[in-house]
Amino acid sequence: MFNHHAETMNNVKKFFSIRDLENLSGIKAHTIRIWEKRYGLLTPERTTTNIRTYNLNNLQKLLNVTLLYSNGYKISKIAKIPEENIPLMVREIVAKSSVKNHSISAFKLAMVNFDQAMFTSTYNSLLTDKSFREIFKDVFIPLLNEIGLLWQTDTISPAHEHFITALIKQKILINTEKLQDRQPTKKDKVFVPFLPENEIHEIGLLYINYEITLRGYKSIYLGQTVPLDTLKDVMKYFDNLYFLSYFTVVPSKDKIAKYIHDFSRMFQDGNNSKLWVLGHQTQHLDKDNLPNFVRTFNSIEQVVSEL
Repeated sequence: MFNHHAETMNNVKKFFSIRDLENLSGIKAHTIRIWEKRYGLLTPERTTTNIRTYNLNNLQKLLNVTLLYSNGYKISKIAKIPEENIPLMVREIVAKSSVKNHSISAFKLAMVNFDQAMFTSTYNSLLTDKSFREIFKDVFIPLLNEIGLLWQTDTISPAHEHFITALIKQKILINTEKLQDRQPTKKDKVFVPFLPENEIHEIGLLYINYEITLRGYKSIYLGQTVPLDTLKDVMKYFDNLYFLSYFTVVPSKDKIAKYIHDFSRMFQDGNNSKLWVLGHQTQHLDKDNLPNFVRTFNSIEQVVSEL
């Protein structure tokens, strides 16, 4: 989930191909061309080799038009709306509860426009009849998976992805914060959510930490890029620890077996601890020959169902 390229933040992408537009809006390239020709909805620029390219304004407009279109507006009618009124109409629709099923589009639009207010109003309108957990499961997980794909196809820039994930993280943290004044009620497990060294993809782990806290367990959240020695320190204080990690990019395919091996050496002192792992890189583990304290999971939902 949420795959990533290890490259530095580059500038926000300024030009998009018709494929990018199709990826982001879900409207087929063929349809986009018809809308362009028949209704003059978009004004692409052409490269020297006569290939259409679209600027950020074109993309924003198409996403706005798509939102109106999927809310029952006819394209011929949308084409007659003065350009400057379109964002206003979109905001009105987003503010109404009818946007429930279009919330992913609204979040994508907020991302492309770097529009925090739109993110917040979409989120708040979802909260009127969904719990935070439902929003995460029904909207944020599909959104993040889609963003991962948009990222890989170079449709959006790292700046877009960082912007939207930071906002989602904030919501997880606020909801976790609401639970943290309660004393843990369950004593059979103490969880230690952490990410291995150089792993920074924290969003899945943060959400699982929310679920752990919600279930009444004690959680010692260590977060991003944690060296193994640090974990050793925690073992001195507790028995029955459940280390929980999310391998998105590291440990890499060629290092993952050694990572598990190094982990088992820490457990040699007869400590009763376990290691639960999930994430993209776990596909490279030999599942049949794992030490008995290691357990792999395919999804956040699967981990949550075991809590």
